[in-house]
Amino acid sequence: MYNDEQNLYHYTYRKDGSEPGQHQASPTVDEQLHAYQSGPQGPVQEMKRAKKNRTGLKIAALALCCALLGGAVGGGVAWGVSRGGNETGVNVSSRPAAQVKVNTVDGKTEMSDAEVYAANVNSVVSINVTGTGSTNFFGQTTQTASAGSGFVLTTDGYIVTNYHVVENADTVKVTMYNGDEYDAKYVGGDEDYDIAVIKVKAAGLQAVTLGNSDSLNVGDRVLAIGNPLGELTFSMSGGMVSSVNRAINVDGTPFNMIQTDTSINPGNSGGPLLNQFGEVVGIVSAKYSSYSSETVEGLGFAIPINDVAAMIQDIMTNGYVTNKAYLGATVGTLTQSMAQQYRYSITSGAFVYSVEENGPAAQAGLQLGDVITKIGDTGISSLDDLTAAKKKYSAGDTAELTVYRGGQTITVELTWGAVPADQQAAGQDQEQTQDNSQSGGNYYTDPYDLFDYFFGNRYR
Repeated sequence: MYNDEQNLYHYTYRKDGSEPGQHQASPTVDEQLHAYQSGPQGPVQEMKRAKKNRTGLKIAALALCCALLGGAVGGGVAWGVSRGGNETGVNVSSRPAAQVKVNTVDGKTEMSDAEVYAANVNSVVSINVTGTGSTNFFGQTTQTASAGSGFVLTTDGYIVTNYHVVENADTVKVTMYNGDEYDAKYVGGDEDYDIAVIKVKAAGLQAVTLGNSDSLNVGDRVLAIGNPLGELTFSMSGGMVSSVNRAINVDGTPFNMIQTDTSINPGNSGGPLLNQFGEVVGIVSAKYSSYSSETVEGLGFAIPINDVAAMIQDIMTNGYVTNKAYLGATVGTLTQSMAQQYRYSITSGAFVYSVEENGPAAQAGLQLGDVITKIGDTGISSLDDLTAAKKKYSAGDTAELTVYRGGQTITVELTWGAVPADQQAAGQDQEQTQDNSQSGGNYYTDPYDLFDYFFGNRYR
């Protein structure tokens, strides 16, 4: 066994572990006689500690260090541990980190994903919003907070985001990639297109370059930079274009969208969707995580930049979209029960509840009780259909409307008007609200009022 005596290790055959020279009691005569009668004992050998050759050890250590350094310089380090003839090898690469070139977005230079990120991350912003919520059970007004993304459109501080990100905001704060924070002012927006413009007092900001969303093909690589969950700031995700010109409905509003499998989460809204040339081709707007009772993955959507670029410029100049097509009527969806009550022979369409005096609809000859079933070649079965079709027109454009009236189908020629500034400022489009507060014209928004209009009081 091994014993420690002033850091010197010896080996002894003694069962009690004692060493020669240790002070022990002398054996008695009986003990000596017993030992003699038991037969001869084996020799006791003391193994003395050999003197270490430290010079050789130093040389071996130096040689090992040189070998390790030489292997590392040569492109990798191999570390071998010998255990019973088996070797475990760990290879560690010494490849230097790739240097990412910061390119200027010129529409001609195709970039790697890392280069697209480097070229645009300083143009992406994190947006944090506070607002006034509803009244709680105790009659107290609650405060709301939300987060989203946006991108710098001009060097003097105009920033584009989604309308739903900054809707009803009391305060809007913007954070840049370098950590600079700004208080932002709401310039204007459009709920129908889910776009908004905010402004910060700054100069020399890095602006994005807008691309051509009409040139996108299914399968093209696209990237999104934003702030998923409002905390994972300036994250990039990538995927492909899954579909172009995809018509979807978001909270009752129809949109023409770019569909992508790029990972999009709450907080990404308002951020840029970029192509491989580093150009903004869309505004990230929505994600489907479920449909009906099914859980889905890889369904993200972005607003094509070509659809809204002119509107964004209009908002920057006037605070709202001045050339947005306007019908000048309060319209809703004709339901099957309404058709039965009013004894209509059709069961779907856009039902005209009221007509604004001297507005575009009135000038085209539309009347209360009319049902719009087609605009141009586009069939209309609901208010959503009408809203989607209207987005294809601007103020001053003309369209042929197919209308059901009194059991017959007629056509009228409509010249779209421009949305009045007061309605834009209120964020309210008359033709989507069934609001009877507008002066002029005849307004019947209650079903019984419509009964009275058509049939008198006989059915009450």
